[in-house]
Formats: sequence, structure tokens, C-alpha cells
Amino acid sequence: MLAQPEWGVTELGAHLGVTETQVRAALDRLFEMSLVRNSMDRPGALHVVSPDVGLSAALAQQQADLARRQRQVAESQAEISQLIDQFGTAQRHASTPAATHLLGIDAVQDKLAQLAHETEFEILTFMPGGAQSEAALGHARRNDTELLERGVRIQTVGLDSIRNDSQTLAHARFLTESGAEFRTSPILPPRMILADRRAALVPIDPADTRKGALHLTGPGFVASMLALFSQVWEIATPLGAAREPERKGLNTQERALLELLGQGLTDEAAAARLGVSARTARRMMADLMERLQARSRFEAGLKAAQRGWL
Repeated sequence: MLAQPEWGVTELGAHLGVTETQVRAALDRLFEMSLVRNSMDRPGALHVVSPDVGLSAALAQQQADLARRQRQVAESQAEISQLIDQFGTAQRHASTPAATHLLGIDAVQDKLAQLAHETEFEILTFMPGGAQSEAALGHARRNDTELLERGVRIQTVGLDSIRNDSQTLAHARFLTESGAEFRTSPILPPRMILADRRAALVPIDPADTRKGALHLTGPGFVASMLALFSQVWEIATPLGAAREPERKGLNTQERALLELLGQGLTDEAAAARLGVSARTARRMMADLMERLQARSRFEAGLKAAQRGWL
């Protein structure tokens, strides 16, 4: 339409080799995106909005939607954490067949092997903590290989920081090359594994996963965690996709750091959530302060808010 502004629906359809119905459906979508409008100079004709204006507006809307979904993920994460805490308290006073305590790493590894053997169609996983140990990756590869050979769908979300660790990145690439799906996010909820949308594995203590895990089969727990996973998966970046900086000047990891510090976390706590070292987090913050021309973190927070970064 940019090259041939005089063409109508018939000419567009003939040139593209599609039906007029398909052309009209595409035009309806372009109208919704504000990339095409009715011409005021030529009544009855269409006018293509300048791409640098139309596409910029569309991108800005997408970024607003992304920020809204990130807020929803953070809210859901807080609710899930509270739910797990409440469950742990209740378990000290009563037992329920909907959950089982797995104490220690060995018990967790045994349950993971059992899940790998019993799962029929899907495994969904959060992999926080950044770079993974060689032992953990070895166990994961054995279980994942068995699942993939049986045609089980695997979706995993890791931290953006694993892209800088050759060993963990190699494991992620192994998964994608074997038919699994792998995405990354600047921050993640605690570790979680969902099997066939009927059972979940979460740490007893997210701060120390060596204490063991809870094996949950209650429908309420599983449904809530499935909703959380779906939200995180939607906004995560597929492995191999470019992580383009946002037009406002922040990439997703920098935005996540600002939000974590804005919640009152220390450099060390924020770094742990991002899966990076405290030194890296401080370097990122120093870079942001320089770009904001701020002499203190308080001033940086004000300027970040004024720019719409927070």
C-alpha cells in the first residue's frame, strides 16, 4: 500500500495471491493498529499512516501491555508465596493426602526421577538461581532426555543471567535442539515444576532448596501455579531471540533491578533474584545513575519515575 497507494482491495488481493476476504481482514487489523485510516483527501480510499509514527505507537502499546503483565506476575508471585507459607504452617498441625514433604536433596531427586517416568504429556519448570551446578544439570539432562524421547512437551523458564554462563546455556540449547522450549526472564518466582497439570513440586524454603520440597497434588495449588507459569511464560524471551532494549532506554534486566530496589531490597537480595553477583548489580545501578545524571540513589529513583521507568 505504501508502494501502490492507488490500489484497492481487488488489486491488493490479485497482487498478493489472496482472496478479497483475507485482504479485508488484514485491513481491519491494520485499522485496529492505527496503521491505516480513511483518507480525508480521497473519500472512500485508504491512507497508510507513516510507519515511523504508526509502528512507534503500536510498539508503545505493546510495551504498556508488557509492563501491565509484569505487574500481574509480581502480584501472583506474592500470592503464591503466601499460599505456600500458609500451607507449611497448616502442615505442622495436620497432614493432608494432597501434599507430601520431601526432606533433603536425595528425596527430591528421587521424586524428580519418578515424575520423569510417570509424566505423560507435559512438564513446566521455573529455573531460578542463575547458573546451575554441573550435578544439577546432569540430573536434569537424564530426566529431560527420558521425557523428550517419550514425546513429553517441556517448557522451561530460566533467568536472563544464564545466557552469560556457558554450562547452563549449553543445557538450555540442548533442550531446544531436542525439541523442548526454553525462555528467560529477568526475575522469576521460586523454583517450581508442574507435571501433567496435576502435580507440583516447590521448595519448602525458597532461600535454601537443600531442605527439600513439597509435592502438591491439590487442584487449588496446581491451578494457581499453572496460572502463574502462564503469565511468566507469556512475557519471557525465547532462547535465541534478541533481547532488544526498550525504546525508553531500559532493557528488561535493568527494569527488573530498579523495581526490586524500589521495593526496598538490598543490592545483594536484588542480585540473588536476578541470578547475578552483587558486584554486577551495583555496576548496573551505577550505569543507570550515570545515564540519569543522578548523584544519589534517591535522585535516581525520582528521575527514573519521571521518565516512566518505574
